[in-house]
Amino acid sequence: MWSKKAAWLACAWLMATAMLLAAVPARAQGTQIDVQQMQLDWTEGGVFLSANLKFDLSAPVEDALRKGIPMYFVAEAELFRDRWYWADQKLSTEARHMRLSFQPLTRRWRLNVAPTPIGNSGLGVTLNQSFDSLSDAMAAVQRFARWKIADVAEVEPDSRLHVEFSFRLDVSQLPRPFQIGAVGQSDWNLSVNRSFRLVFEGGTK
Repeated sequence: MWSKKAAWLACAWLMATAMLLAAVPARAQGTQIDVQQMQLDWTEGGVFLSANLKFDLSAPVEDALRKGIPMYFVAEAELFRDRWYWADQKLSTEARHMRLSFQPLTRRWRLNVAPTPIGNSGLGVTLNQSFDSLSDAMAAVQRFARWKIADVAEVEPDSRLHVEFSFRLDVSQLPRPFQIGAVGQSDWNLSVNRSFRLVFEGGTK
């Protein structure tokens, strides 16, 4: 058994720790992302997701971009079919990887888009666009127009479906010093997750 002195010291230590934790300010939530106009289209060509995101880059992120540090964004969409008797069935998973960089010589912005992670070599890039301004480049990052997330054969008529959508700034692909500096910093916390349900009746539209 503890002595009275040991018990008193332990109690005092716990109280001091609680006071220190209470003094730590709550971590900021980071950049707010507004998900607008999200919809799903089901046609003979497949299942397509459309959405618009609305957010502003924090000052440190924009400053790093303008100094030539590429930023990586990742969007993921998972399509599920509801099942009352078991866990929901995952029908498809699609990802969109985006690399945004500033070209100092041309003063233009370049956006690379691919279904898999993009390395510095750019291997596997399926789309390469250039923009005159950062605002134009970010508009392309935030817009998802008829993004195919599943083949129509994967969806049964009269299915009850829901989509899990996520978007984030992938700090794991930043240079090591930036990765370390971004830990716990709300300026680099840019992410959103949304789930929405759809019901299709009578086959394809």
